[in-house]
Amino acid sequence: MSADGHVILKARRARPFFARHPWVFDTSIERVEGSPAAGAPVAVASAEGKYVARGLYNPGSTIRVRLYRWDDGPLDESFWTRRLESAIRLRTDVVRVGGDPRGACRLVFSEADGLSGLTVDRYDRWLVAQFTSLALYERRDLFLRLLAELTSAEGILARTERGIASREGLHAGEEQVVGSVPDAPIEIVEHGLRYRVDLRAGQKTGFYLDQRDNRRAVAAYCRGRRVLDLFCFTGAFSLNAVKHCQASEAIGVDSSASAIERAREHASINGVDRARFEVGDVLEVLERLRSQGQQFGVVICDPPKYARQAKDVEHALKGYLRLNLAALDVLAPDGILATCSCSGLVGRELFADLLGQVAEQSRRPIQILEQRGQAPDHPVSASCLETEYLKCMICRVE
Repeated sequence: MSADGHVILKARRARPFFARHPWVFDTSIERVEGSPAAGAPVAVASAEGKYVARGLYNPGSTIRVRLYRWDDGPLDESFWTRRLESAIRLRTDVVRVGGDPRGACRLVFSEADGLSGLTVDRYDRWLVAQFTSLALYERRDLFLRLLAELTSAEGILARTERGIASREGLHAGEEQVVGSVPDAPIEIVEHGLRYRVDLRAGQKTGFYLDQRDNRRAVAAYCRGRRVLDLFCFTGAFSLNAVKHCQASEAIGVDSSASAIERAREHASINGVDRARFEVGDVLEVLERLRSQGQQFGVVICDPPKYARQAKDVEHALKGYLRLNLAALDVLAPDGILATCSCSGLVGRELFADLLGQVAEQSRRPIQILEQRGQAPDHPVSASCLETEYLKCMICRVE
C-alpha cells in the first residue's frame, strides 16, 4: 500500500518521531502534500525532507497522523498480522497470562504494542476490541478477522468509546460482533476468585484488568485489619483482602448501584462473608464515617480518571488532594493508604508530590512503601511514555 500523501513536519519538530513516538499532532505539521483522505496511509518527513515513518491520516483529529512503521514498507495485512502476533506472544510466552482457562488479560494495548487506536481484552473464550482511531476503525473487518484467526476466539465484540469517538470521528457506541458473544455475563477467574463480567455493558471492555497484581499486593497489608474500599466497582480489592489475607472486614463503596449489586454477587459466589458493599457518594460516605468516629486499618482509593485533557490536570489534583485528605480522616494510626490514579496526564512524580501535600495538610507523616503501576499485560512503551497511566501508591500513615 503506497502513501496517499506526504506530511512535512515543521523545523525542529521531527526528533520525537525519529524516536518512534506514534502521535503527530496538527501543531507539528508544516504542510500536507497531496490530498489524503481520512484513514489513508501517508509518509512523514522532516522539514529537511528526510523520511521519518509511515502512518495513517485523520484530518479531523488533533492527532493528525498515527505512526506505525519506521521503515518504508507498506501498512498492509502482512504488517498488521505481525504486529498482532507480537502482542499475543508477549502475553502467552513472556508474561504468561494469555492461556489461562477462564482467565482474562489485555491482549493488545494500543500504542504500547505498536497498534495505536486498538485495545483488545480477552475474557475466557471471547475478545472485546475497542477502536479509538478512525483509521483502524475503518479497517476493523480486517483486524477482527485476523484476531479470530490468531486466537481461535469463539466470538469478538467490537466497541467504540463515546468520548474518544467524538474526537476521532467514529460512530459512537456502535457495536459489531464476529462469531457469537453471550448476552449474559460470563465468568472469569483471577487469583482464584470468580467474577462475572458483562461483555456488552461493562465498564471499558468489561473489567479493570490493569489492577490485577495490585489487588494482591494491597491485600498483603490487610491481614487482621478493617478495610475501606472506595470506588470499589465490583469488589475485587475487597474480595482479595478478605479471601486471601484474612482482613477482619471489608466495606466497599461505589456510586454505581449495578456495580454494587455485582460486588455482592461476587462475595456470595466466592463464599466471602466479611465483605459488604454499599451504594453512595464516596466523599459523603467518608464524612459520615468520620462523624461516627469510625476508623480503618486500610483505606483503598481507586477513583475514576480525573483528568482526560491537559486543561483538567489542575482540577484533578485538587480532587485527588480532597479525596486523600478525607480518606486519612478515617485511617487509623499506622494505617495503610493504597491510593491510585489512572489519569495518565497526572504523572508519577506529580502524584507522589501530591501525597507530600496530603502529609503537610493532614499533619501526618506518609511513607511510600510501594510504587506500583499497571499489570505487565499493559506494557509501557519506552517510545511513548504516555502508555504509563496507572499509579498505585501503597503508603504507611503514622
